[in-house]
Amino acid sequence: MRIRAALRLLVALVPAVALTAALPWANRLEPRVLGLPFLLFWILAWVLATPLFLAVVYALSERAPQPEPPPGESGSPAAGAGR
Repeated sequence: MRIRAALRLLVALVPAVALTAALPWANRLEPRVLGLPFLLFWILAWVLATPLFLAVVYALSERAPQPEPPPGESGSPAAGAGR
């Protein structure tokens, strides 16, 4: 469990570190990406990528709902009865 918690923390910290600690290396006007200065593109890309990282953290959490088996695959003979 502790490894899973550490992994969640590490995945959650990636966007925060990319948006703060990596800015001195991304602070450039050239090259332009999609017509934007590289720094603006860097920030925009990480803002858009952050929900993906948080979705991974949620999927790794114990509170995430576990997928239920589809109806009829529970093994009971009455699952398909009545159709």
